[in-house]
Amino acid sequence: MSHKLRVAVTLSNDLVTDQRVQKVCRSLQSWGHEPILIGRKRKQSMPLPDWSFKAIRMPLFFETGPAFYAELNIRLFFKLLFISCDAIHANDLDTLLPAFIVSRIRGKQLVYDTHEYFTGVPELVSRPRVQGIWKSIENWIFPKLKHVVTVNQSIADLYEKEYGVKLGVMRNIPSSIPIKPSTRQEMNLPEDKFILILQGNGINVDRGGEEAVQMMEFLDGCLLLIAGSGDVIPALKDYVKIHQLSDKVQFIDRLPYPELMRYTSCCDLGLTLDKDTNINYRFSLPNKVFDYLHAGVPILSSNLPELKRIVEGYDVGKISNQHNPVALAAWVEDYKSNLDEQSRLKANCRKAALQLSWENEVQAIRNWY
Repeated sequence: MSHKLRVAVTLSNDLVTDQRVQKVCRSLQSWGHEPILIGRKRKQSMPLPDWSFKAIRMPLFFETGPAFYAELNIRLFFKLLFISCDAIHANDLDTLLPAFIVSRIRGKQLVYDTHEYFTGVPELVSRPRVQGIWKSIENWIFPKLKHVVTVNQSIADLYEKEYGVKLGVMRNIPSSIPIKPSTRQEMNLPEDKFILILQGNGINVDRGGEEAVQMMEFLDGCLLLIAGSGDVIPALKDYVKIHQLSDKVQFIDRLPYPELMRYTSCCDLGLTLDKDTNINYRFSLPNKVFDYLHAGVPILSSNLPELKRIVEGYDVGKISNQHNPVALAAWVEDYKSNLDEQSRLKANCRKAALQLSWENEVQAIRNWY
């Protein structure tokens, strides 16, 4: 019988919206361990659900900027220093420093779960001085790590080439528990329209939202749902208003995951249109790709390596080599009129969902615990 571990799981993002971290906690529980999820509390944070594991939210004085990261790391350091735990599971570079130091001081096992190529995000690439600070932290700690996991093979290869550390791969795939589809009537959606969806909590500049909205100018009988949050949303709302597209584009604020998937299950086509503007976007594998598959929704995707690996590998949609709104609209129009192709791709989505499950992915870290 394996020894029961108390695992402190650290996170800088909102606890409620980060599905990957919640699934890690549930998996740790299923293996007989006791996870304690530690993160920050924001002014707009949603109430904590009735989880079966313990969650600690730290209210901070600062919400953004250098002061926020300094405060977060100091607070996490002292929380980890005195909390009763046997291991630390640090999510992303912005919680790694206190986790690493405390793991050395207390002799605790450390698992580093990096959700992206952190120093390649656009917010850091455009600010080289700040990027350099994070890179120096990564350069100091990463080569010393024994247990590192990331979200796809392309990012794993980047880190291994840079630091000589072998990474595990654990993609952020939904659980194999079947999604109960909702009806359009239940979700107050039109029955007579072809519905597209762009979902996510990072609908930012250059992630395809701009072209998705512009595409709707050239489509009839279609509705685009933009479900989630991101820094480009205000600009998209302005564009919709100026170009009088309110009958074709509907915005849905950030929702709890089960509610979001109720909307997704009502749609005909899922969009993931990230651009190759930086290394992090180039090798991205957005969570929404697997959400679409598990909802039985075919995909229209940009031509990026990890997206292509899924969409073409499982034959669940179309890869577009361009972001031209007219060209995208032309493909959607053709697809909308091809009922046989829709049926074939939806069937392939259901088959892919049976193979792509969290229960399979999480085995990448099981032996570490």
